[in-house]
Amino acid sequence: MTVTVMLEPAGRCRWDERVHITVSGLAPRQPVTLRASLRDEKGALFRAHARYCADAAGLLDLERAPALGGSFAGLEPMGLFWALEPEKPLLRLVKRDVQTPFVVELEVLDGHEPEAQRLLGRAVHKRDFLAPGVRREPVRAGRVRATLFLPPGSKPFPGILDLFGSSGGLCEYRASLLAGHGFAVLALAYFRFEDLPEHLNDVCLEYFEEAVNFMLQHPKVKGPGVGLLGFSKGGDLCLSMASFLKGITATIVINACVANTLAPLHYKDMIIPELSYDLEKYTITESGFLNFVDIWGNPLEKTNHQSLIPLEKAQGPFLFIVSMDDHNWKSEVYARIASERLQAHGKDRPQIIYYPGTGHCIDPPYFPLCRASVHAVLGQPVFHGGEPKAHSNAQADAWQQIQTFFHKHLNGKKSVRPSKL
Repeated sequence: MTVTVMLEPAGRCRWDERVHITVSGLAPRQPVTLRASLRDEKGALFRAHARYCADAAGLLDLERAPALGGSFAGLEPMGLFWALEPEKPLLRLVKRDVQTPFVVELEVLDGHEPEAQRLLGRAVHKRDFLAPGVRREPVRAGRVRATLFLPPGSKPFPGILDLFGSSGGLCEYRASLLAGHGFAVLALAYFRFEDLPEHLNDVCLEYFEEAVNFMLQHPKVKGPGVGLLGFSKGGDLCLSMASFLKGITATIVINACVANTLAPLHYKDMIIPELSYDLEKYTITESGFLNFVDIWGNPLEKTNHQSLIPLEKAQGPFLFIVSMDDHNWKSEVYARIASERLQAHGKDRPQIIYYPGTGHCIDPPYFPLCRASVHAVLGQPVFHGGEPKAHSNAQADAWQQIQTFFHKHLNGKKSVRPSKL
């Protein structure tokens, strides 16, 4: 019989969608190895493999058959995606051009690696970052440098500003995927992009206020306020925006500090200094990676009080997404400080979701864990933490939590989906 690799959805789908993989035409109980590979826009190769056995009818269904080893083990229908590893160490899989898909090649080999050699079948699957009808519009309005993603349809949509961290540049892949779920999302750059500052020396909150006003005035953005989504340094910027700016309805931060970090923050006649740090307190892991988790000062110490962000001034609710194995920040501690501060000022306790075994870089579902990468500014390998399986589960759950939170607070949908973890 001809061996056939079948995928559902067939041909292509969005990156954050599950794929059902089956292989037919095998011999009963035949041992096979499945391999997945893709190349990013710079040509870097990412690969994963797993060993399986067909059932008595010669069918292999990844939703029923556990992997017997390889890049992962057990029943993991999407394991060939989230377990992808770079051929060259210390590379993180990111999508630089959301207008083109990632092309994943799936191969079925006879036998179990390393002996498996004979190719039995293959399939190619395209993973898109723009849902059908989603519009991508570059924004160069005043000082604002960004990209706006709009869902299809004539009505206005709940608006979100999306900020990444201290590597700078303009990251669009999270915003583009969120737009596929009914949000108007502005992926906002704030340094190291076009004519923006090359380095994060001084940050002016007026720049972000301009971006908020751009969204509030846009005819496709449903008011009266917008949501904020920030990761790492982008997270503490979102906390500052929620605390000082008007028009913020709801805020989500992913592994962020409760104090201003890395550079002084200016707004009108006010300056919030950056949280103190001591680079001599870094450690080196057994693999030779820099671990920065202990370099940061305690935001509650008197010398750092001025750097604390006054969250109690914010009007809308908060969601803190916290990785328990984050080796860049003490994210768990910072979320607890935020909760205590808000409640001490008579505010509602924020929603906090803790994810065990999860590293610093929480992305949309099926992006593989990046335990360490070369920092864009430092040029040195930095340890981020996490374990692949736990990290994958966390990303899938967090992605649903983000959508649920924003739909509830920006769109008036009352149903709240509890975290599975």
